[in-house]
Amino acid sequence: MQDILMVSDISKTYASGFSALKNINLAIRRGEIFALLGPNGAGKTTLISIICGIVNPSAGTVLVSGHDNIRDYRAARSMIGLVPQELTTDAFETVWATVAFSRGLFGKPPNPSHIEKVLKALSLWDKKDNKIITLSGGMKRRLMIAKALSHEPQILFLDEPTAGVDVVLRRDMWELVRTLRDTGVTIILTTHYIDEAEEMADRIGVIHRGEIILVDDKSELMRKLGKKQLVLQLQHALQHIPSELSKYGLEISSDGCELKYTYDTQSERIGIDALLKDLGDAGILFKDLRTTESSLEEIFVSLVGDAQ
Repeated sequence: MQDILMVSDISKTYASGFSALKNINLAIRRGEIFALLGPNGAGKTTLISIICGIVNPSAGTVLVSGHDNIRDYRAARSMIGLVPQELTTDAFETVWATVAFSRGLFGKPPNPSHIEKVLKALSLWDKKDNKIITLSGGMKRRLMIAKALSHEPQILFLDEPTAGVDVVLRRDMWELVRTLRDTGVTIILTTHYIDEAEEMADRIGVIHRGEIILVDDKSELMRKLGKKQLVLQLQHALQHIPSELSKYGLEISSDGCELKYTYDTQSERIGIDALLKDLGDAGILFKDLRTTESSLEEIFVSLVGDAQ
């Protein structure tokens, strides 16, 4: 898949000496949903601000579909839509007027049919003549997306898009993001909600202390770093684990009625088959078994912990 965004050797050091970003390299594929995860202060918003031309880097380059975002700022910026965390709008402007005005800021000619399509897609059409002050928080969040889409960008940045949004609206937003991706828009989102990235993203990047520590396909990340657990419910309680089973690193429950076997998701079934055979040879019978798998949240916590 062709790359639409290339970030090369980007660093940002402020006058105070604080290094917010350190040698960031990142390639975003056209038409993907890319989730950038990281704790507060990791550098997510700084990186987005540099890509969007709001903040100048101390070093490095950003190419947006081949356009340098400093030397060819207008062309690069016109391809990007940004939905910031803060809900900043003119409270007494109407929905239609503020979205149309946003389009004009990018030098695009009026296109009422496009504005109508965007507002309908975001369930704001019936509010087009309402003043923004009358909208709910969720509607204002959708309005920010409408403003960002007004000039028909190819890349949409969503900085914490569902912060402070209720569960139902979050689900609606996820569906909207998928719909936008299906129309060819490349989506880059930052989020504190691990389930959001797990639900939507094609690829995931993890940033910590101003450095990208990992970028991978979501499924591949889960496969590489995820752990699975096989939980065996025993027919008879055990007092201890026989020494001949010590190589499996089994854990026994406090009541002796369950055994837990943790293994890499990359492991072959041979390991489990060998365990079950050895259990049988040791006279340990089980009446039920189940498997559990690491969540993305557990993987993320592990990655950040390893980077400390």
